[in-house]
Amino acid sequence: MSSGGLTTIANQWESMMTDLRQITFVETDLDALKDAPGRVAVFVNAAGQLGRGARRLNRLTRGSVARAVEGEAWEKLPEGGVVSLAFPGGMAADAIDIVKLERRAEVEPARKAGAALARLAGASPVTVLGETLVRLPQVVLGLALRGYGYTEVRSDKGKPLEPATVHCPKPAEIEAACAPLLGVASGVFFTRDLVNAPANVLTTTEFATRLEGLRELGVEVEVLEEDRLAELGMNMLLCVGQGSASPSKVVVMRWKGAEADPLALVGKGVVFDTGGISLKPAGGMEDMTMDMGGAGVVSGVMKALAMRKAPAHVVGLVGLVENMPSGEAVRPGDVVTSMKGDTVEVINTDAEGRLVLGDVLWYTQEHVKPAAIVDLATLTGACIVALGHENAAVFSNDDPFANAFLRAAGTEGEGAWRMPMGKAYDDLLKSNVADMKNIGGRPAGSVTAAQFLRRFVREDMPWIHLDIAGVASLKSEGPLSPKGASGWGVLALDRLVRDRFEVQADDGKA
Repeated sequence: MSSGGLTTIANQWESMMTDLRQITFVETDLDALKDAPGRVAVFVNAAGQLGRGARRLNRLTRGSVARAVEGEAWEKLPEGGVVSLAFPGGMAADAIDIVKLERRAEVEPARKAGAALARLAGASPVTVLGETLVRLPQVVLGLALRGYGYTEVRSDKGKPLEPATVHCPKPAEIEAACAPLLGVASGVFFTRDLVNAPANVLTTTEFATRLEGLRELGVEVEVLEEDRLAELGMNMLLCVGQGSASPSKVVVMRWKGAEADPLALVGKGVVFDTGGISLKPAGGMEDMTMDMGGAGVVSGVMKALAMRKAPAHVVGLVGLVENMPSGEAVRPGDVVTSMKGDTVEVINTDAEGRLVLGDVLWYTQEHVKPAAIVDLATLTGACIVALGHENAAVFSNDDPFANAFLRAAGTEGEGAWRMPMGKAYDDLLKSNVADMKNIGGRPAGSVTAAQFLRRFVREDMPWIHLDIAGVASLKSEGPLSPKGASGWGVLALDRLVRDRFEVQADDGKA
């Protein structure tokens, strides 16, 4: 298939990935506060006890800080909340942000506190008085994650973010503790940029090109083109993209930070989903630029692992296609043969993601031979009906593996909920003319989609399927992100790798 003018259309936009706000760490210098530009942030506990930095700010503002943390309003403020003093007298700053946070705060309020500071600061410079906060690196992570805006296709890119300066007692130690967290944040930004990009910018070809850029970080990247996919027998994946001028591809990314059997991450990368011949309604179809969200998360995790030099072996695989109606598009009622060899009756061409994933899952087991697999996809609207936008749906054939992921997601504050599987759901996929059909009807739609995928996972392969339809992109801002692509899953999967798949240097054991 020819890409026609798609490359020219995509090239009218300069490919630009969003950078993290520059953050520097310095020895606490209270004398510098008087002339600090932008906003100055300080942390005070629920009891209103002022630390060294807060006391200095209180003197500079003639008691304003002490008055702000007295009384009922401060008591009612949630942990991580902020009281702002605008244009404080005696200082050059535009505002002082007083953050209610305990010295030994938990991770979640610490991150939310950092995000609140980023939200208030916008593009302004920020001075953060870290004092002796135990969770200061988590505050910095929140500050970094919320300092995001997608501007790639805007003519006015807006003001670049001014740097943040973190004052703390041991800056070298804090900077070292923050470095891997900021590496993961960079992966989150990569995911957000990919998911936010319009489909005429992020074509399958452009997507593959951006992933090839990960080679600069030490990731091995291989792009499988349509001729190779045909040789492999990946007809389910190819049938999804056959109605589009944009060529279908599979991209394999390998981070080999350790000698071990790899964890495989598999992502659905439908760069735009019209539904094909089973055309979606016009209302809301513009949101289907995010139907490559699973591939976006896999890509972000691979970047995060490379940025922090994770001592783990992880392989990311993404199936990149576009689902379009045309004279060459797959039709309802067509039967295709999977790479595995099973035949599938395509009842609904809008149930296309499972066709893509099925072939990539089988390729993964045949050619990567992983220790375990996690696949991610914006797969079903039924998942949103069941869980809303608070949780991703978790399906698995392996309880310990699923529990490990749920713990990782809980640790990182990313919502996830275990869903059922079983033969009764599997029976709904029976076809009169083929080995199976690609949908099981409206009841339990997210479960039957998972059951379809399970047919392409060997019995002895630990496997998790994550349906992220409700969490990949949001209509309102999240705790650590503006509205739009959330980057959900990068933190949780990075944590899963840390907890379960990293190799210890001292004994060589996983």
